[in-house]
Amino acid sequence: MSNPHLLFHHFGLAVTQPHQAKAFVSAQNYRMGETVFDLEQNVFSILCVHETEPAIEILWPGGTKGPIDDLTRRNPSGIIYHICYETGNLAGALASLEEDGNHVICIAAPKTAPLFGNREVSFYNLIGIGLIEILS
Repeated sequence: MSNPHLLFHHFGLAVTQPHQAKAFVSAQNYRMGETVFDLEQNVFSILCVHETEPAIEILWPGGTKGPIDDLTRRNPSGIIYHICYETGNLAGALASLEEDGNHVICIAAPKTAPLFGNREVSFYNLIGIGLIEILS
C-alpha cells in the first residue's frame, strides 16, 4: 500500500490571523519563509521549515471570499486541514491511490502556487482520510 509517487511535504494550518501561529512555530525553532499572497486561491501563506520536524504551511484568508473562509470561520482558533505530498508524476500518484483502494475526489484541479515557485498544486478528498494537497 506504499505509494512510490508521493513524498510527504508539509501540513497545512488554516488560521484567521497569522500572528499567534507564527509566534508558536518560531518558538519551536522553525524558520519562516516569505509571506506570499496567492491571487488565484485568495489566501496568504508562509512556509515554515525545521531541521528535524515536518514543515508547516500557515494560511490565512485574503480579505475577500476564498477557499479557507468557511473553515476558519468554523475553527477560529485554527486547524490543520490538509496534508501535502510532493510528486513528479501526478497521474501515477493518483492511479496508485485508487489502486490501493482509496476513493479520490478532485476538489481543486492543478493550478500554479506562488509559494512553491509557481509549481502546480491540486487538492483531493480521500474518503475516510481527508483533504490532501499534491505538489507537482
